[in-house]
Amino acid sequence: MSSPISCEGEMIELSRLKKRFGGVVAVDELTLNIRRGEFFGFLGPNGAGKTTTIKLMAGLLKPTAGRMRIGGFDVVEEPLRAKSIIGFIPDRSFLYEKLTGREFLVFIAEVYGLEPKSYKPLIASLLKEFKLTPWGDELIESYSHGMRQRLVICSALIHHPQVILVDEPMVALDPKGVKLVKELFTRLCQQGVTIFMSTHTLSLAEELCHRIAIIHRGRLVAVGTREELRKRASITQTGLEDIFLELTREEDESVNSAGKDTGVNPQA
Repeated sequence: MSSPISCEGEMIELSRLKKRFGGVVAVDELTLNIRRGEFFGFLGPNGAGKTTTIKLMAGLLKPTAGRMRIGGFDVVEEPLRAKSIIGFIPDRSFLYEKLTGREFLVFIAEVYGLEPKSYKPLIASLLKEFKLTPWGDELIESYSHGMRQRLVICSALIHHPQVILVDEPMVALDPKGVKLVKELFTRLCQQGVTIFMSTHTLSLAEELCHRIAIIHRGRLVAVGTREELRKRASITQTGLEDIFLELTREEDESVNSAGKDTGVNPQA
């Protein structure tokens, strides 16, 4: 993918971010800086801390320690200002099934304080772009999984966010839907929107992302372009799958070795 739009300052700043659930550290001293217009991939095995990190950034969870700034706003100290510029696409969405698709988008627009004269034409445009116009006035309970995912993406765009947080965006989408979302995300980045995407689909990250971070057991393993990650993994293969497997294997060996030498349980 081409280089991201250059802009002074960072749109996403995570500094020594930590989240503990009881005795389990889900996110451990995570530090990342992501530029405006950058498409940033966030990869890791199941249970690595990806979804927890995104929920922290979205303001759905409070960190145990560390700091998060989105567009210059502290997510903990200025939550409303931070959330006003964030679009959030979760892996498991909640929709009000007794509303129509159009009613749901009106509800979201009014949550953000938008005026009808601005959101009505935008809703019509989003429904058209995501091929939902014929079902816009049907109850959401009648929607397929793919249609629901398209509606969730529409709702995340209604307030023209500067940062989009995405957790597995292609869930339930058919090939046409996947193509539509990929083209949309690419266009948004070109317009200066920052996208932070967690996914298990390595080919998607390889195709779209300017830089990629790999997290494992809550810790940042590596971050960089695919070429930088390949050099970090010290392998000749260029595929992201090989790089991902090698870097997470190294982390497993390091943690297991530490546990063996010190008597510490590496899963604790």
